[in-house]
Amino acid sequence: MDTKKSIEALQLFATGLTEGALIHKLQGQLFKSQGFAKLGQKYINHFNEEMEWVEKFNERILDLGGEIKFEGAKSRELIKNPIDYIKEDLKIQVAGVDMLYKCCEALINDPTTYDIMKAYLADEEEDLYWSQGALEMIECIGIQNWLFTQV
Repeated sequence: MDTKKSIEALQLFATGLTEGALIHKLQGQLFKSQGFAKLGQKYINHFNEEMEWVEKFNERILDLGGEIKFEGAKSRELIKNPIDYIKEDLKIQVAGVDMLYKCCEALINDPTTYDIMKAYLADEEEDLYWSQGALEMIECIGIQNWLFTQV
């Protein structure tokens, strides 16, 4: 087992996920303020779920004898249009799932970290499928009808 590789992977995802989670929280608050209570709550709940993953990653880093870090977050603009946000978030999800597949392959010799990352990958795939489904539904029923379902 390459402990250093496991810690680096966990830290990379803890950092990226912390940033993504904060954006989800802020976007959720923005959508709620626009009257899209269901969509807003979905992203606020998503923040809470993602922070639980960050906690698991940090606990594993500590278990491996590493040091957890806060590596900061980049400045990002919030997206006011919910559909535009889902499209942008989907791009990030696709890239993230691809990265997770590669990461899991690299962690095969650390079964505990591998299992954590594999479970996280399944969760991220579920989020990706939700975004894809939402965009398909928007295409089917139209933007206004879909937005009405998010009130």
